[in-house]
Amino acid sequence: MNDPEISGTDRSGLSESEQLERIKTTVYPDAESGSVAVAGRIAGLIRDKSGRGKTTVLGLATGSSPIGVYEELCRLHREEGLSFADVVTFNLDEYYPMNPDELQSYVRFMREHLFDHIDIPVENIHIPDGRLERAEVYSYCREYERRITAAGGLDLQLLGIGRTGHIGFNEPGSTRDSRTRMITLDRLTRMDAAADFFGESNVPRRAITMGVGTILQAREIILLAWGEAKAAVIQKAVEGPVSEAVTASFLQEHPSADCVLDAAAASELTRNRRPWLVTQCEWSDRLTRRATVWLSQTVDKPVLKLTDADYTEHGAGDLVTEQGPAYTINIKIFNELQHTISGWPGGKPDADDTNRPERALPYPKRVLILAPEPAADVIGMGGTIRRLVEQGHEVHVAYLTSGGKLVSDPEARRFVDFIRGIGSLVEDEDEVTRGFALQAIRDLDEKRPGVVDSEAVRRIKGLIRQGEARAAVRLCGIDDSRIRFLELPFYDTGRSRNNPLSDEDFDPLVALFDALKPQQVFAPGDLHNPGSTRRMSFEAIETAKGRVKDPSWLSECSFWLYPEGWREWDLDEIEMAVPVSPDELDRKSEAIYQHQSQKSPTPSDAVGKSEFWQRAGAVNRALARRYDQCGLAEYEGIEVFRRWRPVGGL
Repeated sequence: MNDPEISGTDRSGLSESEQLERIKTTVYPDAESGSVAVAGRIAGLIRDKSGRGKTTVLGLATGSSPIGVYEELCRLHREEGLSFADVVTFNLDEYYPMNPDELQSYVRFMREHLFDHIDIPVENIHIPDGRLERAEVYSYCREYERRITAAGGLDLQLLGIGRTGHIGFNEPGSTRDSRTRMITLDRLTRMDAAADFFGESNVPRRAITMGVGTILQAREIILLAWGEAKAAVIQKAVEGPVSEAVTASFLQEHPSADCVLDAAAASELTRNRRPWLVTQCEWSDRLTRRATVWLSQTVDKPVLKLTDADYTEHGAGDLVTEQGPAYTINIKIFNELQHTISGWPGGKPDADDTNRPERALPYPKRVLILAPEPAADVIGMGGTIRRLVEQGHEVHVAYLTSGGKLVSDPEARRFVDFIRGIGSLVEDEDEVTRGFALQAIRDLDEKRPGVVDSEAVRRIKGLIRQGEARAAVRLCGIDDSRIRFLELPFYDTGRSRNNPLSDEDFDPLVALFDALKPQQVFAPGDLHNPGSTRRMSFEAIETAKGRVKDPSWLSECSFWLYPEGWREWDLDEIEMAVPVSPDELDRKSEAIYQHQSQKSPTPSDAVGKSEFWQRAGAVNRALARRYDQCGLAEYEGIEVFRRWRPVGGL
């Protein structure tokens, strides 16, 4: 492990809670405020150097993380006169091969998000060329380095971070002294890019990237990370050892590197996840539960067997001092965990609900399950859906988007061929149907990899997902009359990225709420990844709640969030845990299996590379083991929920 005293970053200003952080880390409440702050820093640098007659040399990044920064820079240019006439830019990387006019090209990305909206001279823009012949790449990369040097070196380098811990496309194994070069992309990186390319098979296997050594020569570095999906790798980069396995960790050696995060991306840092290890704590009920569960797992003891010595010897002695002895804490946390467990997710009628997570009345309830796209519902809570139906509740499911972006072209062609085959079996095949199918076939045959789908193909892909969703929830016992497809337009762009939300997205949800007036609502609960379908779906739901015509039902409705299928919530986050039997897990897997157009979503470290219907069960079993390890009843699997709070409070 690195010795903080020899780290390149100046640590003199660190607070007690930040003592394990080896990169200066600034945390903002959300991505929007963080982006505005970073754009302000860049604008200040440009104005200062321009005022002294000097050129500013910026290293720029692509991906979702810097979009907010670029939007604010465009605003500053448009509304406050910020000029980029004396700015020279060098982009980090580009896929190879890649034509600059393709949708996924970083040339196109930079034009759309920044360069077309500011006054930077074209000759001052440098982006790695994805059109080169293979034999030309080495000499081109050396020339790219020479141009950076000739410009005076990078004043400021903007970075994002990949889930492998890469900066630029410097995948694990890249050395500290690496320079601009061609690299082979890690499989996880390609899987993460699959949505942008309409399928993993379309993602290039190579890229041209600045090296780690090139990046570290910048006079100032800002790494951006937004959302809980980046939290684990940020913790490794900021607090872990410097390692080629996490190339972002090399920033620890830079004298002026700053990691700029939102609260979600910072959630795994010790100051937030386990603050008792670095500072004195205000022991809230939730933090007490987190520390006790963590200690139970660390020493591999049930909660009720933890001792004063266990707390003291593992950094939680202050908790015993404040609330001890240990057994007093243990019994409190054991009871809290036990009270989260309920086999009656809609509430148990004719029962004392004092310590149950869901109220008994009214019974039966009118339940609305909201899914950002097909499969999210059965992956996140398939066992609970079936339990709600079997316990007599009126269960409705509404899918906010078609989810068609995740259907591959070969899968779409297979279904079009099926439509044509059905048509050939009847004498009077409808001309509209025949024409539509033939148009979709032509569009698919003529489409180049990574190009936007035609309207016909988008509709086919949406229908595929709808059919799979119906088949899945039928297995959960829900009738077709209680299944809705809202097809909110923010999603149906034909591109991998979503449009901003508008009234056209809110109105269908308002109408649904007004019509159903549900007494229990379940919605997606991983909300901090800006621009994601899940986050935007939740924001649309929140807005729609505020626009209902008759809000009186809201106070009588209980709202719950369910997790993304591959993420395990910590036990201190869980407020309702629904046990799932072996038979129920099998039926859940069967329901998920209906979504066969979905090619293995990105696996988490916890569940490996098994098929996605198997991984959902693996997550449920892992959660059950964690309850069991704490000394509670042993179940085959558990699905978990937490109460719905405003986005900023999660």
